[in-house]
Amino acid sequence: MQKTLIQKLFLEHGQALRGFIRRRVQSKAEAADLAQEVYLRILRVKEPEAIRNPEGYLYGVASNLIREQRRLEQRRSTHDDAGDPSLAEQLAELPSFDTELDSRNRQKRLLEVLMQLPPNCRTAIVLQYRDGLSYQEIADRLGVSTHMVKKYLTQTLAHCRKRMGRWG
Repeated sequence: MQKTLIQKLFLEHGQALRGFIRRRVQSKAEAADLAQEVYLRILRVKEPEAIRNPEGYLYGVASNLIREQRRLEQRRSTHDDAGDPSLAEQLAELPSFDTELDSRNRQKRLLEVLMQLPPNCRTAIVLQYRDGLSYQEIADRLGVSTHMVKKYLTQTLAHCRKRMGRWG
């Protein structure tokens, strides 16, 4: 398959490919970017003549690329570093509220959000932010590894951001 055949393939199937990708990703722009990456990957094939079913190959590359993208997004979302100093600073900075009532409502909401979490996640966040314990100290108290402590904290922070963000 020569470059002109690849171009023909994309001319014939480009719109359908973008639609295929769009139904599986977040935005049109992301779908267009992924379709472009599919094209680039096919151009890099060393022996394009060996591809027996170009259309099937096109959609196979697209499917694999979508899977890669999802894994990357999952890694990014689960690797928010709970020990990141800037994150700790953000959590330490309480916004100034106009009234004491608003502050009490936010505290009440935060307690509700924390109660939605599994016990180990709740305990880990309290031990770190209220009691100031290290990952190792928290791990010892919970009987888990420091890696699990970090995971608990990351999950808890993501949950709180999501739930508190909805509340306003």
